[in-house]
Amino acid sequence: MTENFHERIEADEEVKLPSERSFAMVFATVFALIGLIPLLHGGSIRWWSIVIGAVFLIIGLTVPSILRPLNKLWMRFGLLLHRIVNPLVLGLMFWGILVPVGYLIRMFSGKLLASELKDDSYWIRRKPPGPDPESVRNQF
Repeated sequence: MTENFHERIEADEEVKLPSERSFAMVFATVFALIGLIPLLHGGSIRWWSIVIGAVFLIIGLTVPSILRPLNKLWMRFGLLLHRIVNPLVLGLMFWGILVPVGYLIRMFSGKLLASELKDDSYWIRRKPPGPDPESVRNQF
């Protein structure tokens, strides 16, 4: 099945995981933001999210190796999303941008690459006529 695609999608390709510490910091930040965003709209803090973010922060700073299975799972989820979303986005861009632009160009301006040559020749005569043809016979 992988032969039908332009890119090589194989299970044996190794993807380098980010460090567990950076994984923990990202999740701690995201959960902290989820917990604090309601304050912007006059709401109350979501304590459950703050607690989860604090747990990620503490684990990431003290024993980040515990987060390796979650890091791998998160990376697999990202790769799965990539395989689904990437063709959809590229297809939408093709059908939503390139195809309509192609139709508009054909409707209004015709062929862009058709150059209409008006002169019989664009050859410029040199005086004096240039180097002797024998001098450039074996250039390399």
